[in-house]
Amino acid sequence: MVNKSRIAGLYAIADTQYLDDARLLPAVGKAIAGGARVIQYRDKQHVADSRLGQAKEIAKLCRQHGALFIINDDLDLALKTQADGVHLGREDAALAKARERLGPRTIIGVSCYNELARAETAQAQGADYIAFGRFFPSRTKPQAVQASLDLLREAKKKLRIPVVAIGGITPENGAALIAAGADALAVIEGVFGQPDIRAAAERYARLFNN
Repeated sequence: MVNKSRIAGLYAIADTQYLDDARLLPAVGKAIAGGARVIQYRDKQHVADSRLGQAKEIAKLCRQHGALFIINDDLDLALKTQADGVHLGREDAALAKARERLGPRTIIGVSCYNELARAETAQAQGADYIAFGRFFPSRTKPQAVQASLDLLREAKKKLRIPVVAIGGITPENGAALIAAGADALAVIEGVFGQPDIRAAAERYARLFNN
């Protein structure tokens, strides 16, 4: 059984907006080698067959190296690849529907933006982790709502499940998020948009060893 408490450390989001087909799998391998504990596959551009092929390859790589594999917002893809989990946003499938389809062992994460009440509701409905953000200016989602360190501190008092921080996180500002209560740091461009992906991942991973 998957240990759901393993949502911790560097949570690297492999977004095909940043990674073309040829670079995708090698980039994920470098991120894992650098210390990524969780890999999320996020794709908004490929047809279903291509998405399935990519996800299966990443799932295999994650299993080989002990990283958790999470699918962004696609329940069918999570089922077909036997992913460890799925991540849901505001416009994605309802948590109850996801749990019904994926079963009790699958990790389900929920985006909660800057809304503690949404996070508390998600926990009550059976979410296994929640994500807040953006915390800093983000080129990936520049219009995303602003979350605060105080939100993280309050969430850690009220929630029993892991808390993930996302949005403009760098190795320089990430330590403050961890100190405020973030169990994991979710990063896209800070890892996969860098010339040396493994070294970039290592910089984030080291934050959790201090």
